[in-house]
Amino acid sequence: MLAILALHSFPASATTSEPVKVSVQLWSVKDALKADFDATITALADMGFQGLEFAGDFGPYKDNPRALKNKLASLDLVASSAHIGFDALTETNLMATLLFYKTLGVTTLFVPWDERAWDPKGVMPLTKQLTELNELAQKYEMQIGFHNHNREFEQFKNATYWDAIASNTPTNLPLQLDIGWVHYAGKEPLYFIKKYAGRTYATHLKVRTHENDGLSPIFGENNYPWRKIIQSLITDGGTKWLIVEQEEYPAGLTPLQSVAKSKANLDKILHNM
Repeated sequence: MLAILALHSFPASATTSEPVKVSVQLWSVKDALKADFDATITALADMGFQGLEFAGDFGPYKDNPRALKNKLASLDLVASSAHIGFDALTETNLMATLLFYKTLGVTTLFVPWDERAWDPKGVMPLTKQLTELNELAQKYEMQIGFHNHNREFEQFKNATYWDAIASNTPTNLPLQLDIGWVHYAGKEPLYFIKKYAGRTYATHLKVRTHENDGLSPIFGENNYPWRKIIQSLITDGGTKWLIVEQEEYPAGLTPLQSVAKSKANLDKILHNM
């Protein structure tokens, strides 16, 4: 738990005196979760994570968010945020969904994928739906935002689809910039962090590799300027949660081992900032 003990050495956001915190997207260890949910989240706590970002798997607690919140608290963890599809945000499901996550302690939900996000006819209806849902969620002191993949950075109207999503939603709608997918798309993450200042409440830190590009999928093992990116996320993006996500695993390493290596590299960067 060294990372937790050293929390106050982490840099603080420009918009708050609280230090930035570190979470992990549970999709990174989805198979381990299915095999043994409690053992897996305990292993993540032992790595020094302060939060977990959920992606639909709640193990034995799927009908008991209060028990899950208590389990997390026993491990010095909280639910930092969650990924959730539009199917859980329909008129029929919305109230039950918000109640579940609010009970769990989640205040920010991100829609992680929607093909309208890179469709010239679909992107505006998407922004309208996101805006309406976020307005409803705010009545319950919650927020609903959007997470990118690579195709949101394809050209659209002399900019990108991500620009269309960001500029056609209110500034209080949180954006979850996935740095790995921005790099994969060949774009500069610093540009988008600064352009939509204060909106990157949470960010995904990871590496997405192209075939035969020689990159390591372990965070911090390539020549990306991570310190500069993280500093901009904190000072320009208003980021509260840095979220490790592991979607690729080097030969010989399990997902949990890969996450542990990425977390250790992130700790080194944060402690030297």
